Amino acid sequence: MAQLGGIAMKVVLRREVPELGQIGEVKEVADGYARNYLIPRGFAIAATTGALAAVEARKGAERRQRERVDEERHALAQQLEGTTVVIHARAGARGRLHGSITPTQIAEALTEAVGHPVDRREIEASEPIRQVGQHTIVVRLARTLSAKVTISVEAEE
Repeated sequence: MAQLGGIAMKVVLRREVPELGQIGEVKEVADGYARNYLIPRGFAIAATTGALAAVEARKGAERRQRERVDEERHALAQQLEGTTVVIHARAGARGRLHGSITPTQIAEALTEAVGHPVDRREIEASEPIRQVGQHTIVVRLARTLSAKVTISVEAEE
């Protein structure tokens, strides 16, 4: 960072600072900015050896956590792929449902089928399910990870 005659100081951000950086980033800022604004308000701490080691440890822990979650998501996607769940609903004589099958109902049925929680916000149905029969939906577990699931809607007796 270019300084005009000032002294630069490295700080570790403890909070997001607009136009400066995100939590955990190490930034070089003007000494006065750090000592008079960032540090007293708790936005940053001086970048000591201990603070830098703590930042690296936190980044490592976050990376391991992300990897573990990714592995769980991939396992869930493999488990969900090709799964068929049956949902019973009230229907009229021509197979038209009284209402529609909601993403919440689908998520509950999938959770029961695979034994792992599925969030209703992960359910992507192109249109509401309002007819008895087989329907294919997509469960989006991550931006690049999804599974196709078959929903079999049967009329209640």
